[in-house]
Amino acid sequence: MDAIASIDESEEVQAGRSGKGPLVYRQNRWTRLTHWIWALALFFLLLSGLQIFNARPQLYIGKESGFGYNNTILRIGAEDTDRGPRGFTEVLGYRFDTTGVLGWSGPPGNERARAFPSWATVPSYYDLGTARVIHFFFAWALSATLLIWLLAGLFNGHIRRDLAPRSADIRNLPRDVADHVRLRFHHTGRYNTLQKLAYGGVLFGLLPLMILTGLAMSPSMNAVLPFLNEVLGGRQTARTIHFTVMVLLVLFFLVHMVMILAAGPINELRSIITGWYRTDPPGGGTDATGRSE
Repeated sequence: MDAIASIDESEEVQAGRSGKGPLVYRQNRWTRLTHWIWALALFFLLLSGLQIFNARPQLYIGKESGFGYNNTILRIGAEDTDRGPRGFTEVLGYRFDTTGVLGWSGPPGNERARAFPSWATVPSYYDLGTARVIHFFFAWALSATLLIWLLAGLFNGHIRRDLAPRSADIRNLPRDVADHVRLRFHHTGRYNTLQKLAYGGVLFGLLPLMILTGLAMSPSMNAVLPFLNEVLGGRQTARTIHFTVMVLLVLFFLVHMVMILAAGPINELRSIITGWYRTDPPGGGTDATGRSE
């Protein structure tokens, strides 16, 4: 890896003359492959999951739900009003008009009651059976890939070397936050502190929690792992946590895209497609952590 990631002295001189930094081999093949498998799996999990949610567009806290309970924390629906049918989203008892997007949507003149609109679900028409097949397929694909990545990362040192925050990372956290707020990026070929924390939070927090809550909602898995449902507070609570994790993953994706555009999309895409990453020009005044001095 060190031999691949390094470049010879003549290349560094040429890069310095051109005003560009050297290329380093930042992402190995397995990292790039799993990245795109996860991206594809999460895309279909999101759209098929919204279709499944449409079958019961409410979230609860607790082990049971129904007319005799008052534990609803989210509800998306439609109602008849003086202005005609209107869509609404109710969060913790506060209701918002979301006509055209949530609750009531569709082509003009052909609107219908629907929690999430057709363009945001797979399939676009209501088909719970197909949505569940798609959802479960990509859920197992994601789980298997994540498990293999975790074992490989522990074996080859990728997690310890590239993702585990060090004491220097923690000390540099305030400075790193300030640099990101000012959209000031340092292209060093290594993950900065915020990247380590964000990727670690997703890979070791959100994705495992999404998998566990998904298993807790499965009646067949309840027979295999009966304690899982109890630990998570019941099937309805697990469903609410599952939905919340989905929202957090969508927010992570949006921030991830903004950071890619701000840091240089061509360089970032080249890194995750080919593995090669353009670093800052040599002699740019960076310290041992890759930051400008």
